[in-house]
Amino acid sequence: MKAELIKVKMADVQIGNSPAVLITYGLGSCVGLTIWDSKLKWGGMAHIMLPTSKGFSKNENFAKFADSSIEYLVNELIKMGSNKRNLEAKVFGGASMFSFESKSDILNIGDRNIDATFNSLDEFGISVVNRDVGGNFGRTISLYLETGVVEVHSIKNGNKIF
Repeated sequence: MKAELIKVKMADVQIGNSPAVLITYGLGSCVGLTIWDSKLKWGGMAHIMLPTSKGFSKNENFAKFADSSIEYLVNELIKMGSNKRNLEAKVFGGASMFSFESKSDILNIGDRNIDATFNSLDEFGISVVNRDVGGNFGRTISLYLETGVVEVHSIKNGNKIF
Protein backbone atom coordinates (compact mmCIF):
# COMPACT_ATOMS: atom_id res chain seq x y z
CA MET A 1 0.00 0.00 0.00
CA LYS A 2 1.38 3.37 -1.02
CA ALA A 3 1.41 6.02 1.72
CA GLU A 4 -0.72 9.12 1.20
CA LEU A 5 1.36 12.27 0.57
CA ILE A 6 -0.04 15.30 2.42
CA LYS A 7 1.35 18.61 1.15
CA VAL A 8 1.77 21.45 3.63
CA LYS A 9 1.75 24.79 1.83
CA MET A 10 3.36 28.00 3.05
CA ALA A 11 1.45 29.36 6.07
CA ASP A 12 -0.35 26.03 6.46
CA VAL A 13 -0.80 23.31 9.07
CA GLN A 14 -1.75 19.71 8.26
CA ILE A 15 -2.33 16.64 10.42
CA GLY A 16 -2.17 13.01 9.32
CA ASN A 17 -2.15 9.38 10.44
CA SER A 18 0.34 6.62 9.70
CA PRO A 19 1.32 5.58 7.05
CA ALA A 20 0.89 9.05 5.48
CA VAL A 21 3.86 11.32 4.76
CA LEU A 22 3.66 15.07 5.38
CA ILE A 23 5.86 17.25 3.15
CA THR A 24 6.58 20.95 2.80
CA TYR A 25 8.73 22.48 0.10
CA GLY A 26 11.11 25.39 -0.04
CA LEU A 27 11.74 26.45 3.54
CA GLY A 28 13.97 29.52 3.46
CA SER A 29 13.51 31.90 6.38
CA CYS A 30 10.31 30.00 7.18
CA VAL A 31 10.38 27.27 9.81
CA GLY A 32 9.08 23.77 9.23
CA LEU A 33 7.85 22.21 12.45
CA THR A 34 6.85 18.58 12.93
CA ILE A 35 5.07 17.24 15.99
CA TRP A 36 4.72 13.46 16.14
CA ASP A 37 2.93 11.21 18.61
CA SER A 38 5.37 8.34 19.18
CA LYS A 39 2.68 6.07 20.63
CA LEU A 40 -0.25 6.66 18.26
CA LYS A 41 1.87 7.24 15.11
CA TRP A 42 0.17 10.38 13.96
CA GLY A 43 1.25 13.98 13.88
CA GLY A 44 1.32 17.28 12.14
CA MET A 45 3.44 19.76 10.29
CA ALA A 46 3.41 23.56 10.18
CA HIS A 47 5.08 25.82 7.61
CA ILE A 48 5.64 28.94 9.72
CA MET A 49 6.25 32.30 8.01
CA LEU A 50 6.32 34.77 10.92
CA PRO A 51 7.18 34.63 14.63
CA THR A 52 4.07 36.02 16.32
CA SER A 53 0.42 36.74 15.65
CA LYS A 54 0.41 39.60 18.16
CA GLY A 55 -0.39 42.89 16.46
CA PHE A 56 -2.23 41.29 13.54
CA SER A 57 -5.99 41.45 13.07
CA LYS A 58 -8.19 38.47 13.97
CA ASN A 59 -8.83 37.57 10.33
CA GLU A 60 -5.19 36.73 9.64
CA ASN A 61 -4.30 33.11 8.86
CA PHE A 62 -3.30 31.53 12.21
CA ALA A 63 -1.01 29.05 10.41
CA LYS A 64 1.31 31.89 9.33
CA PHE A 65 2.65 32.40 12.85
CA ALA A 66 4.75 30.28 15.22
CA ASP A 67 2.65 30.95 18.31
CA SER A 68 -0.81 30.33 16.85
CA SER A 69 0.13 27.42 14.57
CA ILE A 70 1.81 25.57 17.45
CA GLU A 71 -1.16 26.23 19.73
CA TYR A 72 -3.52 24.85 17.06
CA LEU A 73 -1.36 21.81 16.31
CA VAL A 74 -0.87 20.81 19.96
CA ASN A 75 -4.56 21.32 20.80
CA GLU A 76 -5.75 19.31 17.78
CA LEU A 77 -3.44 16.39 18.55
CA ILE A 78 -4.65 16.36 22.16
CA LYS A 79 -8.29 16.46 20.97
CA MET A 80 -7.51 13.44 18.79
CA GLY A 81 -6.27 11.55 21.86
CA SER A 82 -2.57 12.33 22.11
CA ASN A 83 -0.91 12.66 25.48
CA LYS A 84 1.56 15.58 25.64
CA ARG A 85 4.19 13.22 27.07
CA ASN A 86 4.20 11.29 23.78
CA LEU A 87 4.59 14.34 21.54
CA GLU A 88 8.00 15.15 20.14
CA ALA A 89 8.93 18.11 17.97
CA LYS A 90 11.54 18.58 15.28
CA VAL A 91 12.39 22.04 13.91
CA PHE A 92 13.89 22.90 10.51
CA GLY A 93 14.64 25.96 8.40
CA GLY A 94 14.86 29.54 9.59
CA ALA A 95 17.70 30.34 7.19
CA SER A 96 19.13 33.77 6.48
CA MET A 97 18.56 33.77 2.75
CA PHE A 98 19.77 37.31 2.07
CA SER A 99 22.65 39.42 3.27
CA PHE A 100 21.79 42.81 4.76
CA GLU A 101 24.07 45.75 5.50
CA SER A 102 22.18 46.36 8.71
CA LYS A 103 22.51 43.93 11.60
CA SER A 104 18.96 44.75 12.69
CA ASP A 105 17.05 41.82 14.22
CA ILE A 106 13.90 42.97 12.44
CA LEU A 107 15.42 41.95 9.10
CA ASN A 108 16.56 38.53 10.31
CA ILE A 109 13.21 36.80 10.10
CA GLY A 110 14.80 33.33 10.06
CA ASP A 111 16.34 33.73 13.51
CA ARG A 112 13.16 35.34 14.84
CA ASN A 113 11.09 32.42 13.51
CA ILE A 114 13.45 29.90 15.13
CA ASP A 115 13.35 31.66 18.51
CA ALA A 116 9.56 32.03 18.46
CA THR A 117 9.10 28.36 17.54
CA PHE A 118 11.32 27.13 20.39
CA ASN A 119 9.67 29.55 22.85
CA SER A 120 6.15 28.41 21.90
CA LEU A 121 7.08 24.73 22.11
CA ASP A 122 8.60 25.36 25.53
CA GLU A 123 5.40 27.12 26.68
CA PHE A 124 3.39 24.03 25.70
CA GLY A 125 5.89 21.64 27.29
CA ILE A 126 6.72 19.90 24.00
CA SER A 127 10.27 18.59 23.81
CA VAL A 128 12.40 19.23 20.75
CA VAL A 129 14.23 16.02 19.87
CA ASN A 130 15.97 17.23 16.70
CA ARG A 131 16.68 20.35 14.70
CA ASP A 132 18.41 21.57 11.58
CA VAL A 133 18.05 25.35 11.63
CA GLY A 134 19.79 28.48 10.41
CA GLY A 135 22.40 28.60 7.68
CA ASN A 136 21.87 30.26 4.33
CA PHE A 137 20.16 27.54 2.32
CA GLY A 138 16.65 26.27 1.68
CA ARG A 139 15.21 22.96 2.80
CA THR A 140 12.34 20.62 1.96
CA ILE A 141 11.17 18.32 4.75
CA SER A 142 9.17 15.08 4.84
CA LEU A 143 7.71 13.54 8.02
CA TYR A 144 7.03 9.79 7.84
CA LEU A 145 4.18 9.26 10.30
CA GLU A 146 4.84 5.52 10.67
CA THR A 147 8.31 6.10 12.18
CA GLY A 148 8.56 9.80 13.06
CA VAL A 149 11.60 10.09 10.78
CA VAL A 150 12.07 13.44 9.05
CA GLU A 151 14.04 13.62 5.82
CA VAL A 152 15.59 16.98 5.04
CA HIS A 153 16.49 17.70 1.41
CA SER A 154 18.66 20.63 0.43
CA ILE A 155 20.59 21.38 -2.71
CA LYS A 156 23.49 22.78 -0.67
CA ASN A 157 23.77 19.99 1.95
CA GLY A 158 22.15 16.98 0.30
CA ASN A 159 19.77 14.74 2.23
CA LYS A 160 19.78 14.15 5.99
CA ILE A 161 17.68 11.95 8.24
CA PHE A 162 16.44 13.14 11.64
